[in-house]
Amino acid sequence: MKRAAILAARLILGAILAYAAWTKLRAPWPQFAVSINSYQVVPLTWLEPLARTLPWVEMILGVGLMAGIALRWFGLASSLLLGFFFSLMIRSWAIGLNIDCGCFGPGEALGPMTMLRDGTLVALALAITVAGFRSGGKVAGTKTARSSDSRLVTEG
Repeated sequence: MKRAAILAARLILGAILAYAAWTKLRAPWPQFAVSINSYQVVPLTWLEPLARTLPWVEMILGVGLMAGIALRWFGLASSLLLGFFFSLMIRSWAIGLNIDCGCFGPGEALGPMTMLRDGTLVALALAITVAGFRSGGKVAGTKTARSSDSRLVTEG
């Protein structure tokens, strides 16, 4: 049951990250730069590099999670990225900024439902990370058995 839950979690989170990246990559990068700028945390000189690279990072993380490769590292990177985004959202909400979250491209206002969704994504990413480290980075959903000499053997 745990394996199935982690498999579902990484497929769902991976698909969400890939979709978020795709929506940003479809639009011109200055639109995403405006969303980044609305958080008021980076200098103007960082906007273009961030707006051009963050969607690709999200895409790589999404595909890596769905593929199940290097699960501990893709999970950890996803946890750190989503945790950072979530902390920025909380900060922005706390200081009263009425901004576009930029999560899935332009047009989504930052609000309680957005933060609930993103908090859930952080929890999923953390669960995947913990599972990845506990399993030694193996793909969630594969069977493992111990041989007679106590070495871990992976069965497909």
